[in-house]
Amino acid sequence: MFELLQFDFMRNALLAGVLVSIACGIIGTFVVVNRIVFISGGIAHAAYGGIGLGYFFQINPIIGAIIFALISAVGMGLVVRKTQQRADSIIGVMWAVGMAIGIILIDLTPGYKADLMSYLFGSILTVSPENLKIIFVLDIIIIVIVVLFYKELLAISFDPVFALTRNVPVDSLYLLLVGAIALTVVMVMQVVGLILVIALLTIPAAIAGQFLRDIKQIMLLASVLGMVFTTLGLGISYYANVTSGATIILISGVAYLVTLGFKS
Repeated sequence: MFELLQFDFMRNALLAGVLVSIACGIIGTFVVVNRIVFISGGIAHAAYGGIGLGYFFQINPIIGAIIFALISAVGMGLVVRKTQQRADSIIGVMWAVGMAIGIILIDLTPGYKADLMSYLFGSILTVSPENLKIIFVLDIIIIVIVVLFYKELLAISFDPVFALTRNVPVDSLYLLLVGAIALTVVMVMQVVGLILVIALLTIPAAIAGQFLRDIKQIMLLASVLGMVFTTLGLGISYYANVTSGATIILISGVAYLVTLGFKS
């Protein structure tokens, strides 16, 4: 395994895996506790519109994905908190429309799109130093948000009605939470792709939640598990010559099933 560290792309991939695992461990715990996996999936797929935006306007697609994912997250958050309509139906529509916008913008962009598939299925081995810096900045933003508003986010997660009676701005904090989910989704997208984002976001936190009750401990264990899964997945995919993102998710899924069987 240590021989792999001689390659720049492998060092970048391992570092990306560590940074993404920290964000997934923290935000994934809130996703699991709040049971908002569907919204996370909606944001992930709607972010494809931002990829198309990046290609069409010749900017870094990751920047486009961040902008589009944040807008989608706020829209879906408002739907959940404000509308009387069926939230899952509206989120499903926004999910599909976001992807459709991305596909059409990419169709309208001239030239060959060499790395387009990497956004759908992930390509952690091709994470560039520039994108690594973006991932690091997003990680810092997510950690700062959670540190500053930890108690409030915990309050709206477990008892939003009581939080309202204590004058906690539940709606604003909910939008802040889905915004943090959007940033995490963009980070994870580069590791396992849009299609598998939900798995890496939720599986480590779901495993940790089976054995622990303290939220901080769940976040810590989920982050460590994420690092183990991404590192193992990278090593196995390299030697077996298979797709790294799918390997990472497969290892995560097997670990979840094993722990589930152990607990029952």
